[in-house]
Amino acid sequence: MELLEAVEACGVVGAGGAGFPTHIKLKAQSEYFLVNAAECEPLIETDKYLCRSQAQRLVDTVGKIAAHLNADKPVIVLKDHYHEEIKAVEEAIKELNSNVTIFKIRTFYPAGDEQSLVEQVTRRSVPERGLPLDVGCVVSNVGTVLSVADALEGKPVDWKYLSVTGDVNEIKMFHVPVGTPVLKILEKVNIRPKDYSVIMGGPMMGKMLSDKKAIEEAVVTKTTGNLLVIPSDHYLVRRSNLPLRTMIRQAASVCIQCRMCTDLCPRYLIGHDVFPNKVMRNVWREENITDNDSYLEIFGSAANCCSCGACEMFSCPMGLSPRRMNEYIKGKLRQRGIDVPKNTSPQARSGVDIHKIPTERLIARLGLSEYDTHKSPNDLIEFEPEECIIPLSQHIGKPASAVVSKGDSVNKGDLVAKAAEGLSANIHCGIDGLVTDVTDTKIVISKRGDNL
Repeated sequence: MELLEAVEACGVVGAGGAGFPTHIKLKAQSEYFLVNAAECEPLIETDKYLCRSQAQRLVDTVGKIAAHLNADKPVIVLKDHYHEEIKAVEEAIKELNSNVTIFKIRTFYPAGDEQSLVEQVTRRSVPERGLPLDVGCVVSNVGTVLSVADALEGKPVDWKYLSVTGDVNEIKMFHVPVGTPVLKILEKVNIRPKDYSVIMGGPMMGKMLSDKKAIEEAVVTKTTGNLLVIPSDHYLVRRSNLPLRTMIRQAASVCIQCRMCTDLCPRYLIGHDVFPNKVMRNVWREENITDNDSYLEIFGSAANCCSCGACEMFSCPMGLSPRRMNEYIKGKLRQRGIDVPKNTSPQARSGVDIHKIPTERLIARLGLSEYDTHKSPNDLIEFEPEECIIPLSQHIGKPASAVVSKGDSVNKGDLVAKAAEGLSANIHCGIDGLVTDVTDTKIVISKRGDNL
């Protein structure tokens, strides 16, 4: 089976972030194939573990994908302090006599953001709201590349690697079926606080599960890479629950217009026109601006915000919420039908290399330093839950459509939901069992069929 056919059939999507279907991303020709092994967010261990444990498969598959793309510059990008991971990848490159190279970047946030990564490696700036392909690059992360390796062996994306970090006695790595309830994973971890919340992903852009009900309902998807456990009274939990109107009032009364939110913005630094300080200065009167031309002039730059959170989690000395304001304004721009022009040839600003946010300082600012143990796990815990709850939308685009019915018997690796036309992805089952429920949003599979 050809690479693209295998990737599409096996339901490979971006293993982190929004889950862009990989078979569509790889319908391209590029100069660079960049592998993001830099873990964009702090306190995530998954890609580091995979670099250490599957370095040869990683390097081999990078070469195959690069050949498919006709990319003569395959590059694995690692943070310069990932010494064990760099050593493992270097040894794999040597053993395979591969043309893959390593690019070492400083430890900053958001090093793993694909547009920041492209600029660091190639010194090219991706156009506003554009794609790395616009400047000759295709970017994937480690988990995605290894999913492609599985697909070339006929294995679908039905299991997922993820780390559990934060307020736990020991960082742990898991390999579990897609659809595994998060609570079943947490039961195998020694969590220190009695009352805790969980961030699915990293502390900057992850999904906050702030209460018991949210944790009980959450399941592992194709894009889950980390569970960060924090006390329920942590600053990040309180901040996530702050009402929008409160944020707007704070912006009107507290913002000192220091411009730090703009000057340290990763998109601003690579040349994009994004000015969160301007949004913060004017958001209080947003509802009173009826003229769309004026609205575009004042708020249009919000369309270029990537929601990385650097502005509100690190840059703002007053603890305000420029990211949330930008997200609010982006919604308003869509409601008004305002088409924001794009800068198609941005040039990185002069401070791009000196205005990086050091990850260690960011972790301290977030109140997470005590969890930054620098102890990477090498052991892997694998288990199958009694029940998997498989969402039909685990990717950008249209949800997949169930091809099984209640009462059907399924085996590990079976196709249970077929990709819709256009932007979508197939979904497979990670356990042997019986289908106990099918709805418009999920498929429930029980190992013993308890709910029949």
